[in-house]
Amino acid sequence: MEQGGIYEKIEKIKMPYRLLIWLGTLVILAGVFAWLVVMPKRDAIERLEKDISKLQRQLTQAKLRAKNLKKFEAELKQVNAQFQEALKLLPDKKEIPTLLTTITRLGTESNLTFIRFSPKRERAKDFYMEIPVDIEVRGKYHDVAVFFDKVGRMERIVNILDVSMRPVKKYSNILNTKCVAVTYRFKGIGDEKASKSNKKKTK
Repeated sequence: MEQGGIYEKIEKIKMPYRLLIWLGTLVILAGVFAWLVVMPKRDAIERLEKDISKLQRQLTQAKLRAKNLKKFEAELKQVNAQFQEALKLLPDKKEIPTLLTTITRLGTESNLTFIRFSPKRERAKDFYMEIPVDIEVRGKYHDVAVFFDKVGRMERIVNILDVSMRPVKKYSNILNTKCVAVTYRFKGIGDEKASKSNKKKTK
C-alpha cells in the first residue's frame, strides 16, 4: 500500500520536475562519488606526478654527472699520458746518475776520450732543476759532431752549451773540445724545502 502510494505521488509530479529531481539525484551521486573516490585518487595522482617529476630531475642530474665523470676520466687519462711523456724528458733525481752514465757511453761510442766529466751544483728553476756538467773530450771533429748528434737525439733533454775547440797541437786533427752539457729534472719536495731554507739564510 505504502509503495503504491509513493508511486502514485511520483506519477502526480509533472515531468519537468521529475527530470529536475533525477538530474539533482545524479549530481548528488556524482558529487559523493567524486568526494569519496575521485578526490583521494586525484591527490594521490598529483603526489605521484610530483614524485615522477622529482625522479626525472634526479635522473637527468645523474646522467649529467655520469657524462662529466666520463669526461673527467678521459681528461685524467690524457693528463697522465702527458705526464708520462714529460717524465721521459725530465727524469727524477734517482735517474740522473743513469742519464750521466749514458752521456759518457755515447761519447765513448763516438771514439772520444773523456778528459773531464764534472757535474756542477744544481740550479733551481720554477718547477725543475738544471744540472750542468763540465765536459772535456779529445777526438776528431767528426767524432765530436757525432757525439753531439747522439746526445741531441736522446729522449731526455740535454743541451750542449759553451762549446770551444782547439787542436791538441798545431796542425793536428785531434781536438780538445770543452762544453757544458745541461740536463734537467723535476723539482721535488726536498728541493722546495732546501730552496726555502737557502732563502731564509740569505735574508
